[in-house]
Amino acid sequence: MEIPVIDFNELNGEARSKTMALLHQACEKWGFFQVENHGIDKKLMDKVKQLINEYYEENLRESFYKSEIAKSLDQEVTSEVDWESSFFIWHRPTSNIEGIPNFSEDHCKTMNEYIAQLIKMAEKLSELMCENLGLEKGHIKDAFSGGKGPSVGTKVAKYPQCPQPELVRGLREHTDAGGIILLLQDDQVPGLEFLKDGEWFAIPPSKNNTMFVNIGDQVEVLSNGRYKSVLHRVLADKNGSRLSIATFYNPAGDAIISPAPKLLYPNHLRFQDYLKHYATTKFSDKGLRFETMKQMANNHNGFLS
Repeated sequence: MEIPVIDFNELNGEARSKTMALLHQACEKWGFFQVENHGIDKKLMDKVKQLINEYYEENLRESFYKSEIAKSLDQEVTSEVDWESSFFIWHRPTSNIEGIPNFSEDHCKTMNEYIAQLIKMAEKLSELMCENLGLEKGHIKDAFSGGKGPSVGTKVAKYPQCPQPELVRGLREHTDAGGIILLLQDDQVPGLEFLKDGEWFAIPPSKNNTMFVNIGDQVEVLSNGRYKSVLHRVLADKNGSRLSIATFYNPAGDAIISPAPKLLYPNHLRFQDYLKHYATTKFSDKGLRFETMKQMANNHNGFLS
């Protein structure tokens, strides 16, 4: 199996319908995919990775290997430990980037430029997902907005070289709580794995600054289970340290998330009422039949209360 690859350049020509179908399948069947020709400046992406790697070496590496996490490896008490060194940057609706210790003006400027481009990509993806789901193109953004717009933040992580990777996970199995996750990852060191059809599927390092995307829990809720958030983990590595810069396009804290009404099945209907409608629409599209039944349920016409 190969990870689905969505080429944004193919959205503007004869291959658009095929590309949209591939995106839809990736969201439904995989829960993750890669994006090529995403429009983000690749030199900027390289600079982000360079600056974060330098920041780790200068500020975090030494303290990590002296930390309780590292000591737990010697004691072989690692079931509740993640072999990672990380910090979180908030971007929207407010930013904490200037308060990060030893984060230079160049770090801040570069990261802010990168995030501005990344938000545009996340919004484009959200619109494409809405189109595939038959929703208004702004539905996800509007649902995520709350009072101040969607929440955007970045988890910056290094998974340091580990002398005994068989004893610990880089990051334990989990799904992501939020919406759309855009990952700029290492181009050399592997470790990321996603669960696919009951088996762990290794995600190779990203070449040529391809963007890796996965779906969070709130998109699964909003899509009424059509699009899946998937378990994933990071393995520790004996031969190198892995870089991960994961940006989360999430609902605002006060956003109310629920399945899009258009994606819900009809409910609270009497079967005899359904059969009556079915008798005149048997050879029509069942989706239209379901929509009619939902409208009838909303109007409480002939349905159980």
